[in-house]
Amino acid sequence: MQQYSTNVQLLLQQRGSRLRSTVREGAHVGEQASPVDQIGSVAALKRSTRYPDLTPQDTPADRRWVFPADYDWNDLIDNIDKLRMIVDPQSAYVQNGVAAMGRAMDNEIIPAFFGTAKTGKAGGTSTTFPAAQQISVSFGAAGAVGLTIAKLREAKRLLLAAEVDIDNDPLFLPITAKQHDNLLGEAQTISLDYNTKPVLVEGKITAFMGFNFVHTELLVTNGSGYRRCPAYAKSGMYLGVWNDIRTDVSQRKDKAGLPWQVYVYGTFGATRLEEKKIVEIPCSEA
Repeated sequence: MQQYSTNVQLLLQQRGSRLRSTVREGAHVGEQASPVDQIGSVAALKRSTRYPDLTPQDTPADRRWVFPADYDWNDLIDNIDKLRMIVDPQSAYVQNGVAAMGRAMDNEIIPAFFGTAKTGKAGGTSTTFPAAQQISVSFGAAGAVGLTIAKLREAKRLLLAAEVDIDNDPLFLPITAKQHDNLLGEAQTISLDYNTKPVLVEGKITAFMGFNFVHTELLVTNGSGYRRCPAYAKSGMYLGVWNDIRTDVSQRKDKAGLPWQVYVYGTFGATRLEEKKIVEIPCSEA
C-alpha cells in the first residue's frame, strides 16, 4: 500500500493582506459609502478697526466615497481524495482561500493609491492623482534609477510641505524585493551611523527615514515599466469593509461522493482620502 505524507504544505505565496493594517478602516452597508467629510483649511482675518461687521468665510468642504467589490473562492474536496491522503486537508484549503482573499484586499488598495477617487455630494466628481505628488524616476540621478535615498528625502519633503503630521500619522512605503535590494546598495541604509542595529546581519530593512517598509510583490508598473511605489501617511488611505473575510465548510449533498466544499467570501473596497498624504515613487527595475 502506498502511503502519503501526513503534512500538507501551502506553496509559496503572500499569505493574507499586508496593507490592511497600514490604512484606515471602517465598516459599511449599502451600495456606496462616504468614510469622511473633508473640511478645507481657512485663514483667520486680521482686524483693522473696532466693531467691524462679521465677514463669513466660505469654508471649503468635500466628501470622499468608497465602493464595494465582491470576492469569493471555493473548492471541492472529494471524500475519495481524503481517504487517499490520510490527513484531512480541509484546514489547509481554508488557509489557502483566506490567503487568496487577503491578496484580493491588497489588490483593491493598491490601485486606489493613484487611481481616480470619487468625491462630491453623491460621488459624481472624479479626482485624479496630481502630478505634483509624483517624483521623477530619475530624481537625483542622470537617468532612471530604482529606490534611492534621494527619492526618500524628496518624498519626505513633499509630505512635510503638505503639513502631514508625521509625528502622529505613521508613514508606510510598500516595496518589492527589487526596491529592497536597491536600499541594501545604499550606504546610508546599512551603516550603523544611521541605524540602531546592523541591517546586513538581520538581512532586512524594515524602516528608514521614518518610513515603514512593507514587502509585497503585488505593486503594479506604469506605462514605462517603472514600479509605482506609494509613500503615504496611514490617514491618507481607506479600506471600507462591507463583509469581512468569512469561511464556510459544508458537505455537498448534490454531488456524487458527497464532497466537502470550502467557500471563502468577502466584500470590501478602497479609496484615497487625501492626495497630499501620498507620494508616488516610480522605480526602475532594469
